[in-house]
Amino acid sequence: MNPFNQKISEIGIVPVIKLNNPERDAAALARALCAGGVPVAEVTFRAAGTDRAIRLMKESCPDIIVGAGTVTTREHIDAAIAAGGQFIVTPGFDPELVTYAKERHIPIFPGCTTPTDYHAALKFGLELLKFFPAEQSGGLAKIKAMSAPFPQFKVMPTGGISLKNLKEYLSTPVIAACGGSYMVTADLIDGQKWDEITSLCRESVKIVKEARGNG
Repeated sequence: MNPFNQKISEIGIVPVIKLNNPERDAAALARALCAGGVPVAEVTFRAAGTDRAIRLMKESCPDIIVGAGTVTTREHIDAAIAAGGQFIVTPGFDPELVTYAKERHIPIFPGCTTPTDYHAALKFGLELLKFFPAEQSGGLAKIKAMSAPFPQFKVMPTGGISLKNLKEYLSTPVIAACGGSYMVTADLIDGQKWDEITSLCRESVKIVKEARGNG
């Protein structure tokens, strides 16, 4: 994998975040994630102010890797880049958005769950794909089956990932990292439970190390 994708893989877990109040919560959330050993975040466009959230998180913790998720338009990509976003995640495979992201020189991880998606990603020279929604689309069994004809891809499953199945996913070589929202739920963020978020991140890091033989 290229150095950027490798860095995400080394962290092993990518919090998938919906921020309803960026001005209040973004900076504190970034600090909580970094304190827990998870210096990466995918801030989704499922709430207003995603670009502000990205900017505030980067300002608070300059070393954190912050990208935009639920990206469905070129305007989302432009806004993410202007705010300092470092990667793009799309729910599905959209050739137009993949092309545009490559033109803007920003990594993009499109949602792919079928052989057709993988074929399309292959033509675009991608190496890391989001597998979404993971559990609902066949989970680890399907990911393993898909890796047989497409061994060149690493996968970032998102959807249904929790502390209960994180180790099983990360123990599989085709998995680069897992996306998850269990450590950044609405209850935790809206309740400003930063210590709990940090604790869940630390528990996740421990699982990542165990799954990869570093625990």
